[in-house]
Amino acid sequence: MSTDDVVTLRKEMDELVGTMCKAMNDPKRLMILYALREGPLSVGNIADLLESNQANISQHLAVLRERGLVESSRQGNSIFYSLRHPKIIDAIDTLRLVMQEEISRRTELYYSI
Repeated sequence: MSTDDVVTLRKEMDELVGTMCKAMNDPKRLMILYALREGPLSVGNIADLLESNQANISQHLAVLRERGLVESSRQGNSIFYSLRHPKIIDAIDTLRLVMQEEISRRTELYYSI
């Protein structure tokens, strides 16, 4: 593999990561991803869990599906959604830990002034 190929692959990877992160840039979408970590759910199930309406949940699921974070499958008259990459939850948890550390650091800095 040439250096140009490696650079191209890294650029594509960075774009993919950016695309996925944009999809997660909404608290409701993060809540949907966490709901799906337990297994496939229908739009109605997700709406009930998150105390939201189905139309709103459907819009969020469309973004998550378009960006490659969830996938859908039909079972009878219902469509069920599941995580395409369950390890995404580990990545989100890691980001949350980083944010907690940053908040602690900033709090300590604030009180030291």
